[in-house]
Amino acid sequence: MTRADNSHHLTAAARARSQSTRQRSLAALEAMIRDGAAITFHTVATKAGVSRSWLYQCTDLRDRIIELRDTTRPGPHTPPATRQRASHASLLARLEVTQDRLRRVVADNAALRAQLEQALGIIRAEQQGLQQVHPQRPLTPEADAR
Repeated sequence: MTRADNSHHLTAAARARSQSTRQRSLAALEAMIRDGAAITFHTVATKAGVSRSWLYQCTDLRDRIIELRDTTRPGPHTPPATRQRASHASLLARLEVTQDRLRRVVADNAALRAQLEQALGIIRAEQQGLQQVHPQRPLTPEADAR
C-alpha cells in the first residue's frame, strides 16, 4: 500500500507562515518609523514577534533595518549621556569588600594546601608499605574550624 503525497500541504503552510511573518515584520517597521521609535533588530523582532535571526536572513529587511538604524541613532546634536563617577566612599567600600574576599581566599587556600600535604603524606606512606598513619587532625575544612 502506498501513501498519498501530502507534502503540498506542508509547502503551502510554510509559505503562508513565511508571508505572515514578513507582513508582521513590515507592519512593525512601518509603525516604528511612524512613531519615531528607535529601530534595531531587537526592537523590530520584538514588535513583530519574529526572531532576530529571521530578520538577518531576509536581505531586503536586513538592509532596510540597517539603513533606518543608522538614521535613528543619536546624532552630533544629541549630547551623550553623562557618566557618574564613583564616589570616594563607594570606591573605599568596594576596596574593603575586595580585600575581605582576598583574605578569605588566602585563608581557604592555606587550609586546602595543608590538607593536600597531609593527604599526600598518607598516600606516600601507604605506597611505601608503612602502617596507615592516622592524621592528627581531620581532613575536612569544617573540622578545622572547630
